[in-house]
Amino acid sequence: MAARPDEWASGEDYQRYMGRWSRLVAVEFLRGLPPLPAAAWCDVGCGTGSLTQAILAGERPARVLGVDPSVGYLAAARVRAADERVEFEVGSAAAIPAADREFDRVVSALVLNFAPDPGAALAEMARVARPAGLIAAYVWDYAGGMDMIRLFWDAAIELDPAAAPLDEGRRFPLCRPEPLRELFASAGLTEVRVGQVSVDTVFADFEDFWRPFLGGQGPAPGYCTGLTEDHRAALRETLRAVIPRTAAGAVALRARAWTVRGCRA
Repeated sequence: MAARPDEWASGEDYQRYMGRWSRLVAVEFLRGLPPLPAAAWCDVGCGTGSLTQAILAGERPARVLGVDPSVGYLAAARVRAADERVEFEVGSAAAIPAADREFDRVVSALVLNFAPDPGAALAEMARVARPAGLIAAYVWDYAGGMDMIRLFWDAAIELDPAAAPLDEGRRFPLCRPEPLRELFASAGLTEVRVGQVSVDTVFADFEDFWRPFLGGQGPAPGYCTGLTEDHRAALRETLRAVIPRTAAGAVALRARAWTVRGCRA
């Protein structure tokens, strides 16, 4: 199956697919950052607002700017993170609608690997950070620690070897510790640190696991919805046969993300 552009349009479908886990991992990510009350934050690629919500709830910011290219996602973020301290603007990692040196903290959740030029995106994030400001990001460990997506692609490739190049574990070599460290160091950032955070991803049953792949948001759901009905049914049954379940029928998985941070010189 030929690659097709990743779709990022429906905030509701994204929430069903990834939102419940992205909020949990956002909280864990912020726990790893040194506290800085009353800071100005920029959430680059804010999507439906999971990281923005976590910042508002736990970091006591003075203000937060959420930036994303998807009008649909920003509409969802405005509803989910309604607060006088936050504003949302259309933009991208390569074109942040902000002045130079405007923010104490510039963060990005699950986005850097999707940037056409991660180096240019990081340079833009550094541009809007104040001197000694913190720039930090995290990405899913697609290759081995994001079980939901790993199980999907292993089953998909078993049925359709031509799908292998679409597998995020192969498609995004950046989503590993050393490439992330090298990216931040090559941008001239100081005190670069790489870490990891993990959260449990528990589904009520197999159907709760499967339905999010039918929303079309992101690479795996995009692939799934592009299949013929028969092929999609075969993929569903292949997954059903291999998904680990508890005695009660729940599907208990893990979601791991790699984190990276550095300071503007």
